[in-house]
Amino acid sequence: MVRSALPQARQLLVLVRSEINMAKHSARHVILSETATFDRDSGDLRAIIETPKGSRNKYRYDPECDCFELATALPEGMTFPFDFGFVPSTLGDDGDPLDLLLLMDAPVPPGCVLRCRVIGVIEARQKDTGKPWEENDRLIAVATHARTHEGIKSIDQLRPQTLEDIKAFFVDYNKLHDKKFKPVGEHGPRRANKLIKMGMKGFKSKHGEH
Repeated sequence: MVRSALPQARQLLVLVRSEINMAKHSARHVILSETATFDRDSGDLRAIIETPKGSRNKYRYDPECDCFELATALPEGMTFPFDFGFVPSTLGDDGDPLDLLLLMDAPVPPGCVLRCRVIGVIEARQKDTGKPWEENDRLIAVATHARTHEGIKSIDQLRPQTLEDIKAFFVDYNKLHDKKFKPVGEHGPRRANKLIKMGMKGFKSKHGEH
């Protein structure tokens, strides 16, 4: 009787240890939108890409499943001008992480986490039909590994037409969804970093320390 019970006891012990390990793993798991805003080693800003440059498909991150879903498809001839994503562990006026447009040499897939330096911000307001205006700024950053834009430190070093193209894209994009997008100003890295700090504060206020 004792001998026959030993294998069952060992199996039970293995099962318990397995469940404990799974619980520990689950406790350690952090979803993308709640990862660190800045890289621990370099101090660089971290960005998570939702939609690659040149894509007609608009992808959206869903924190509920920690995955990316297809949000919409743009009309033929309309594509994202640069990689588009968000800054993790931040919260904007619209209740979502801060939006970020990333300048780099080649597009990367959705979900890619990149280190970058913020060079400025296009401050803007956005309005849904029947709803009040709300702030919905677009941070502009350069990827740490970028070559083409390697020397750019501030938004005023970009060609004026580049900024106009970015603003025009978001105006047209929002029109497709019966929304209004109104750029109200352009500022350099100091203002952009201030908005990031405000976004981090808003995130901590809602979610607490992680």
